[in-house]
Amino acid sequence: MTRLQRLRSAITAPPRDGFAAAQQHLDSLTKPRGSLGRLEELAARLAVLRAGPPRVAQPVIFTFAADHGVVAEGVAAYPQVVTAQMVENFLRGGAAINVLARQAAARIVIADFGVASPLGPSDALVRRPVGPGTANMARGPAMTRAQAIEAIEQGARLAEEALDAGADLLATGEMGIGNSTAASAITAAVTGLPAEGVTGRGAGADDATLARKIATVRRALALNAPDPGDGLDVLAKVGGFEIGGLAGVILAGAARRVPVAIDGFISGAAALVAVLLAPDARHCLFAAHRSAEPGHAAVLKHLGLEPYLDLGLRLGEGTGAALFIHLARAAALVWSGMATFTSARVSDKA
Repeated sequence: MTRLQRLRSAITAPPRDGFAAAQQHLDSLTKPRGSLGRLEELAARLAVLRAGPPRVAQPVIFTFAADHGVVAEGVAAYPQVVTAQMVENFLRGGAAINVLARQAAARIVIADFGVASPLGPSDALVRRPVGPGTANMARGPAMTRAQAIEAIEQGARLAEEALDAGADLLATGEMGIGNSTAASAITAAVTGLPAEGVTGRGAGADDATLARKIATVRRALALNAPDPGDGLDVLAKVGGFEIGGLAGVILAGAARRVPVAIDGFISGAAALVAVLLAPDARHCLFAAHRSAEPGHAAVLKHLGLEPYLDLGLRLGEGTGAALFIHLARAAALVWSGMATFTSARVSDKA
């Protein structure tokens, strides 16, 4: 049995009565029932996954990078070399994700899943290249099915290493010029929505670039005909190596019933792939925020997720997921730190 097969077989839904028991505990705390709003829902979901008091002490953010052959179609506002340049920036600690991860007391795993340009030596970089970037999905499949499996399994392996070291919350992030085009194609393939409904400006495409991007997504879908019921086929036909890696992180987290914070649109596309492979993986997913990218709303609707933040973010990297860690930690502290009506000798509602 392969690693991917083992992961898929290990993922099951949590007990159905878990949420009611969690809500009963929250209702016993010294506050009007439901008065902490969605923070209570978050605390309950975390408790159900853990089968006990929620804990967010060792969050880990996975920021995976890879390049995309589809940039040859003129779909991106920035040149492909920016992927490698931003990875170097991550390694120096100068990017938004570095700042926000430090604030959230989260560790970052920065991994090369297929950056086309050379990267300098660094002990902080995890090297897991599946290839030197994907092929151009507008001319044929983005990768082989074997490469899709390799990307997923490499991502899962990194997540499992973090979990073995005590990680109690996983968060997804990415970097890759052209990856919003891949995410748009994945979203259209899985949801059945038209390309123009799920394709946005990414890192700042102008009107002409956006028009090319939409046309490219249409062409890639027509040419490759990804099977919307087969996550591996969708990933192989129109995905990215970093997207596959993040799908592996999600599957590894779900197999251990550890919460996985999904960042924005590209991470959401990885979640679509993961849930196709293991439908019960959705129980571990937490939508950190609502991206400004139009396709993200379709992703969230398809997954049945309501985001916790809506700040107009569209950067990626894991930035929204890093902000979500503060909310998750607050929810865990509410669960464990508040007194009950009984312990505080406060009268409950009559």
